Amino acid sequence: MKTFIVKKKNIKNNWYIINAKNKILGRLATKLAKYLMGKNKIEYSSNLDNGDYIIVLNAKKIIVTGKKKKKKIYYRHSGYVGGIKKRTFEEIIIKNPKKIIQNAVKGMLPKNSLGRLMLKKLKIFSDENHCHNAQKPKLINI
Repeated sequence: MKTFIVKKKNIKNNWYIINAKNKILGRLATKLAKYLMGKNKIEYSSNLDNGDYIIVLNAKKIIVTGKKKKKKIYYRHSGYVGGIKKRTFEEIIIKNPKKIIQNAVKGMLPKNSLGRLMLKKLKIFSDENHCHNAQKPKLINI
């Protein structure tokens, strides 16, 4: 038997569209990370970016379970002494709902240059409208 190794020129990237309305954040993020890495394909390779493009709609209507809406805190640091900033889930969902999904998926991707390339394939929109109709994305029900 011979081992099949996929090459860059043979990689075919598909476009998928997912509606995040009333979906749980963590469960949605795991599915998104799987499609971005290409683990849903037979020819998966960990050293190549053979994942698909994903469009996420209705990011502002995503939900979290339990008391995470008030208790989940997102931290960021300016780099200076005492420069830590923190915001709750409720504050971020109002100001920038795209950051919530992007942050959750980013933590599930590889922490290297390949992971950063995979994250660029994730297109998040806070409502129903998107600008990628020319790519003819397929709808995925999760």
